[in-house]
Amino acid sequence: MFFSSCPVGYYRFLVLFFNCMVSFGSYFCFDMPSVLQDQFQGNLTCYNGTFTKHSMGCVEGLGMSPQEYNLLYAICAWTTAVVVIMAGFLADKLGNWFGLLLFSFMTVLGSAIFALGSHFKGTPYLLPLMLTGRLLFGSGNGTLIMLQNRVTAFWFNGKELALASSLTVSLSRLGSVVNFFVTQQFNSHYGIQWTLWGGAILCVPSFMAAIVVSVLDIVGVKQLGLDGAIKEESKNVRVQDVRRLPLRYWLLVLTIMFFYTAIYCFVADASKFIQDKYDGYDQKTAGYIAGAVFDCALVLSAAVGILIDYIGMRGVLIFLCSVLTLPVFALLAFTNVPPLVSTLWLGVTYSFAVASMRPSIPLLVPQATLGIAMGLAMSVQMIGVGITNLIVGTILDHESSGGKIPLWRWQRMMIFMLVITMACVGTSVALNIVDKKQGGTLNRTRKRSREAEAELSPILITDDKRHLN
Repeated sequence: MFFSSCPVGYYRFLVLFFNCMVSFGSYFCFDMPSVLQDQFQGNLTCYNGTFTKHSMGCVEGLGMSPQEYNLLYAICAWTTAVVVIMAGFLADKLGNWFGLLLFSFMTVLGSAIFALGSHFKGTPYLLPLMLTGRLLFGSGNGTLIMLQNRVTAFWFNGKELALASSLTVSLSRLGSVVNFFVTQQFNSHYGIQWTLWGGAILCVPSFMAAIVVSVLDIVGVKQLGLDGAIKEESKNVRVQDVRRLPLRYWLLVLTIMFFYTAIYCFVADASKFIQDKYDGYDQKTAGYIAGAVFDCALVLSAAVGILIDYIGMRGVLIFLCSVLTLPVFALLAFTNVPPLVSTLWLGVTYSFAVASMRPSIPLLVPQATLGIAMGLAMSVQMIGVGITNLIVGTILDHESSGGKIPLWRWQRMMIFMLVITMACVGTSVALNIVDKKQGGTLNRTRKRSREAEAELSPILITDDKRHLN
């Protein structure tokens, strides 16, 4: 439901706070393999002497190949791609609470099975158990992100949407930031099994936050007097409504898919890439540098969100995000510029993308199809991520699972990321052209957005005097 303004006082910020915490644990667990890549791909034992570039002792680990390691990310992406569409439809039909509770529980269950699988190293059960855990985890993780966006779009549409969306993603990404800072140290003291169990435990408070958000959302909607209208609208939701989604929505979806695919697939392998290509970086330092992408987003998110809420011009900013990401992968592929420069640069463009790309979806689709629209966007994104993870695994695959990957393979990977980003630039150009022909919704300034808001709110406008305290 779209508001002509946001007459909900401080209540919506209370919803926002707990909404940000819903995926803290899942983001932490999702990026754990990136920090522990050496351990996942290390030797089952050290008797055969698998050596790394920076150590004369071998890394004992789970014995995965680069393909098997990247499959851990790919299966998450594919599962999300399938489940999130159904979840979006259910959110439109049943409300947010059902999905929040179900899929947050699945992140707890999936991360627990993933941790359990690590106890079976050296047996045929390790990979099936860990893939099963990531499958269940992926069902919950990607869907929670979609539901978070849906909750944010409801409570902040028409005012401070970019700020709220940026805070939702960045504070959720705090889980990734904490992961990159503490996981390697924890692993060095307690081992990979207890480290993975620690991640599973962190998903429990996120499940509790999902319960709180569900209650706040239900109570808030009732106090606004919108529960009846929402139920009536949900009766009219059909899968066939996907045909009502406009061309510029699909162009935005493709732009999101290309951009996030390049970011996520780079971060998944960044720690090992830094160790293999650059001198003087151990696993701990490389993890910090790889995590700088999300550190930067965490610091900049509020300021970027406020800026976009003030100036609008989302279409132009989406194009600029794409163009300014191109030099990052060129630097990584062809130069020896310190890797921190590239990850911080990527963090800046990621910050603007978070505040401008996915928050633009509610501006382009009818409210009745918002859940399906967000579900489809996440599905297409994860299909791209899953396919790219497999391709990257094939590019990096080599005979020794624990040793240094040849630099020419890393260069091919970065060129592949560069090509994906070029495709993102192309779709962002097409998006701006089509949007201009259809009214220029994405590039409206703040003043023009307020004037056009009634056109974007198809059914519900609340009284400005009615509010929650």
